[in-house]
Amino acid sequence: MGRVQRLIALCVAGVLALMAIFFFQPGGDDALGRLRKTGVVRIGYAVEAPFAVLGDIGEITGEAPEIARHVVERLGISHIEWHQVELGGLIPELRAGRIDVIAAGLFITPERAEKVLFSRPTMAVRQAMLVPAGNPRGLRSYMEMAGRWDIAVAVLAGSIEDTLMARLGVAGGRLLRVPDALTGRRAVETGLADALLLSEPSLRWMLSRGEPARLEVAVDDELESGLPAFAFRLDEPKFRDVWDEALAAYLGSEEHLAMLASFGLSWTPPATQKTGG
Repeated sequence: MGRVQRLIALCVAGVLALMAIFFFQPGGDDALGRLRKTGVVRIGYAVEAPFAVLGDIGEITGEAPEIARHVVERLGISHIEWHQVELGGLIPELRAGRIDVIAAGLFITPERAEKVLFSRPTMAVRQAMLVPAGNPRGLRSYMEMAGRWDIAVAVLAGSIEDTLMARLGVAGGRLLRVPDALTGRRAVETGLADALLLSEPSLRWMLSRGEPARLEVAVDDELESGLPAFAFRLDEPKFRDVWDEALAAYLGSEEHLAMLASFGLSWTPPATQKTGG
């Protein structure tokens, strides 16, 4: 093969490689078209009731997955492939292209919005604390706890509470990072932590299925309500936008309100906003 032929062959190979990157990369402007063609969308979740719950036979349900099912049907995608991931691993899995959407009641924060695109919020949620019955340490707010050196708190690793406590200077033995809410509850019950910091709906769900006489929920009225939402890759704004359109048509509907009631939730409409795109 002559020099010209080798040059042509190299050029052709380069073009084919670029085409492969364009058509087969996980992101791209035509993410919805790609998902409709394959018929499968990969949705990541972390178990945190009532936002994401494992049912009696292991099926995934909860506020975020049930909304996702409705939206996916409206978008014309025939099948959902569910991926259970610890909370702190959801955004890395999304950015690596191993899942297409996060449906886990993930709260919108500025730090997360630098890494993912968020949909409109699905509700407004108050922050709270799980404490021993009678609240013997008199805990009323996250800010107060951060300033008390005699208080140890449990948080889910990678959660908004984890970020907030670290930002307020809570570290070392005062900050116990746990993989899930049940482990956090055990930490409070055994005295390893004075409180588990989590959203009010999650903590009330937990007490409704445990021994409420031993624990109680204290709500932080000082913090602004958190805004849970779905998350998407940064290079898929069109996919996020069409998801958002279907979401807007569903939120507040009779079907949506009935679904929330089945998980002991009521709808607090958030101010319409999108963070990160």
